[in-house]
Amino acid sequence: MNDQLSFKEKYSYGIGAIGKDMCCGIIFTYCMLYFTDVLKLSAAFVGTLFFLAKFWDAVNDLGMGMVVDNTHTRWGKFRPWLAIGTIINAIVLVCLFTDWGLSGTSLYVFATVMYILWGMTYTIMDIPYWSMLPNLTSDPKERDKVAVIPRIFASIGGSLLVGGFGLQIMDFIGHGNAQAGFTNFAWLIAIIFIVTVGITVVNVKSADRIETKKTEKTSFKQVLQVIKQNDQLLVAIGVILTFNFAMNCISGVQTYYFIYVVGNKALFSIFTMFAGFAEIFGLLIFPRLAQYMTKKQVYALASGIPVIGLIVLFLTGVFMPQNYLLTALAGICVKLGSGLQLGTVTVVLADVVDYGEYKLGTRNESVIFSIQTLLVKFASAMGALFTGFALDATGYIPDAIQSATTLNGMRIIMIALPMVFVVVSFIIYKKYYKLNGEYLTRIMTILNLRKQENGEMLIVNEEDDNEQLTLKLQEDQYANSIS
Repeated sequence: MNDQLSFKEKYSYGIGAIGKDMCCGIIFTYCMLYFTDVLKLSAAFVGTLFFLAKFWDAVNDLGMGMVVDNTHTRWGKFRPWLAIGTIINAIVLVCLFTDWGLSGTSLYVFATVMYILWGMTYTIMDIPYWSMLPNLTSDPKERDKVAVIPRIFASIGGSLLVGGFGLQIMDFIGHGNAQAGFTNFAWLIAIIFIVTVGITVVNVKSADRIETKKTEKTSFKQVLQVIKQNDQLLVAIGVILTFNFAMNCISGVQTYYFIYVVGNKALFSIFTMFAGFAEIFGLLIFPRLAQYMTKKQVYALASGIPVIGLIVLFLTGVFMPQNYLLTALAGICVKLGSGLQLGTVTVVLADVVDYGEYKLGTRNESVIFSIQTLLVKFASAMGALFTGFALDATGYIPDAIQSATTLNGMRIIMIALPMVFVVVSFIIYKKYYKLNGEYLTRIMTILNLRKQENGEMLIVNEEDDNEQLTLKLQEDQYANSIS
């Protein structure tokens, strides 16, 4: 495994995330609004659909992780699925946001089928994309640097371009017609999606050079065992699920919040635009912070700053709802923390892959990163479920003046719930996550020694040889002390 990646591979890998996250950005940010305000579907139905679809994704995502782990082609196991999934998902995206002249029951059936199909085809592409990361480099410092690159590009595509400017873009290319705006925007995203991921497929080959000697295929039973026996994976699941639920509550209701609670759609763009820049900045400074702070300290910042931002947003909404500066400040705080959290958990998952190899003897990177995809979508569904039922239960009426009860429901989902779950995420991380510092270094040392024994790695020089032989004598002691 190459510990140092070329500039070309680093940024070719990262650029694929632009189109990838533009694709999921339009779904996570605008799909519920499209279903309720353009197609006029029931908010409770939409929330329920989003939630129930994730139960299928629980099987679909893990199954795709198994498929990737069991794939062996001349092009590797990641890139073929990345190419296939991107093309299919782009087609489904355009179909989802196209007006087919349906109404009544047929429209509800169409929305159900297309939304589930979008989730399935996105999985085909997303899991191999993130599964490449642990195989790009084994050096912890290099991994910290590489991990934030796709996250930065993802923030540019999903948070900044789609979140910050999505409404304006749709108004412009749709000439004021909401349906045309969504359809044309979907076409634009699909084209960018295929081009950017195509760059990744063509130029990033290092990850597919690593082939394990395992010939036994990964079964579903083994997948469940990996989840159950890898205690740090369970911690990562708790951390990611709670934080992403908080962020998806915000992204799911923010359009409604600024349109109906604040009464100014322009402030939505201010909030999301500055939030997008802040998320990118958080990702940019993450490697630097990781050099001088522990991951636990970085995660404390990632959790604390959004809480401050949400408090600012609440006070602004109560006392100065039309204040652009404070709205921008709230967006900056919320997503600056999100950027730091994204950088942290990307490295955490890569470390969890190595920990699984150390503890269980298998890497299972595709299975582990498939869980990330599942968690992000499940958290999005939970946010949509809360939003849908809250809107329906409080008497939400599209394109109308809302009742005080409806407005308060939007405030709870936008501000109160996210604050609670961000704090819970930090508590889980602080109390249970242990892959830090010397502890992680020892695990990586033992893995390198094992690979050398199997002839998978070459000793660089005589000094390294002596040091590694000494460490080999200590391996059993290390293993006992950190098991």
